[in-house]
Amino acid sequence: MKKVVLFLACVLSMVGSVSADDRDVLVKKGEKVPAFVVEMFDGRKIDVKDLRGKIVLINFWATWCPPCQEEMKRVQKEIIDRFKDKDFVFLPISREENREQIARFRERYGYTFPMGMDPDREIFSKFAKSGIPRNFIIDRNGRIIHLELGYDKEAFTKMVETLAKLLEEKEGVKEGKRRRAA
Repeated sequence: MKKVVLFLACVLSMVGSVSADDRDVLVKKGEKVPAFVVEMFDGRKIDVKDLRGKIVLINFWATWCPPCQEEMKRVQKEIIDRFKDKDFVFLPISREENREQIARFRERYGYTFPMGMDPDREIFSKFAKSGIPRNFIIDRNGRIIHLELGYDKEAFTKMVETLAKLLEEKEGVKEGKRRRAA
């Protein structure tokens, strides 16, 4: 039954992206990101508190979720490659799946970028009750500044542009300091 409900929530999210004022979200814009440590597919552990000073995109997803799969197809080129030399971390976290399921998914689609694992839904449950894909942009001070549920082409593009603007702000500050110092 649980899988049926999760599948239906995932399918409904294919209709489009929903602003994250939905009733299942447990965090709000402006709040500090909940504390967590995620084990990555490669065995490393990442503590979200160690990412302060960077812009972070936390993406909750699952291998069986069609909108998650559509979103992942855009990640390498539009997010990872575009922001690779910036103070940015893309942190996709697979919900309720084990290493073997994620390994098959990575092999099937040829993904090599880092992926986190939340097999017991421990991390996800700090952010929301249900619904994936779900994205949270975290600012350099560890505050949530953008929330999104579902996948929609236009909403994804806007989210990427939000990331670009946030990352340009820091670059603009750095450049301004260089000019004043010269």
